[in-house]
Amino acid sequence: MACEHAEAAGIVQLNEDEAGPYQAIPQPGSSWQPEGHPLLHPHEYERGGTAKLLTLFRPATGQLRAKGVLSAPNAVLHPWQKEQLSEVLDELEKKQPAETLPPEAERAHYAQWKTWLWPHENDEGLPPLRIVLVWDNLAGHLTPDLVVWLFHHGVMPLYTPVGGSWLNMAESVQRIIVPRALSGQHPKNPQQVIDWLEQTVAGWNVKPTPFVWNGKRRRRRERARTRRLSGSSAAVIRGYSIAS
Repeated sequence: MACEHAEAAGIVQLNEDEAGPYQAIPQPGSSWQPEGHPLLHPHEYERGGTAKLLTLFRPATGQLRAKGVLSAPNAVLHPWQKEQLSEVLDELEKKQPAETLPPEAERAHYAQWKTWLWPHENDEGLPPLRIVLVWDNLAGHLTPDLVVWLFHHGVMPLYTPVGGSWLNMAESVQRIIVPRALSGQHPKNPQQVIDWLEQTVAGWNVKPTPFVWNGKRRRRRERARTRRLSGSSAAVIRGYSIAS
């Protein structure tokens, strides 16, 4: 629901995730080499440590904010999240100051706090809703101080369920960025991993690709699962047969 309706209602929809860890070891994959001279990795190597990539993704524009880190405890993760969200909020405030927004009851359905809050919760004392943030239910995302900060800055956190990582499009863009940065390479240390990941993100942001939830590809799959009946508008769904 957030992926399809938040942006249309004037609310920025973001996805956050921590990709990795990625080891500083020979990485599987293809690479560009002269014909007949494949890239060879040593069969003996030392593990050089690991790195992670903090990502904040806006599917509607394709813009990706990311930072490589050696690890992502709350002391590292929370300040970065607050910093990036504050930058987005500042941009929104410049485009449309909060005092110019209509009253809560007059805003679009998906731009109201009550649409996203549990029935027993209320929006009393909260600023106007500006961002809907989709992320996983990592313990650090449930920290009271962080959650209170989000609500007091107009950010509604939505948590994906266990096994529901496919609902977070930050993970989708990570599956594009990481192979581009590391496939077929042999980083010697975590800093190399971080540098390559961040350089790939910078290249992505030169011409970002917007992501569309429930787009053409899904509709093509649905059509493929639908067997048309003699060219008519009737159809058999999910392979069910019709008795003769």
